[in-house]
Amino acid sequence: MTTIQTLLLILHVIVGVMIVGLVLVQRGKGAEAGAAFGAGASATVFGAKGSANFLSRSTAVLATIFFATSLGLAYLGAERPVAKSVIEGSTGSAVVAPAPGSDNAPVSGSPGPGTEAPAPAGGTTP
Repeated sequence: MTTIQTLLLILHVIVGVMIVGLVLVQRGKGAEAGAAFGAGASATVFGAKGSANFLSRSTAVLATIFFATSLGLAYLGAERPVAKSVIEGSTGSAVVAPAPGSDNAPVSGSPGPGTEAPAPAGGTTP
């Protein structure tokens, strides 16, 4: 894992924990019914409109960052094949001689590969 992946993963976890915290702090739609029975003063911490606008926008920003870090981690974590050229992939052009006694080994007295056979003694060629 590279340093960039590690930093992105740490940011991803931190943003995820912050999203969970923001969602737990937000009031649900049913909490407005409680304000009618005397709990209306609890919304004055974030202003006259309450915390709904601030918290919902913060959650949207964190969700966007979470989505971007998810895509970044997926891109960095994908295993892409390493392109090799044909030259780097070859093992070389060295020819290995067959072991003596194998079927492909030249018989003593017979010419090896790449050499011309000697002409017959009579001077004529077949």
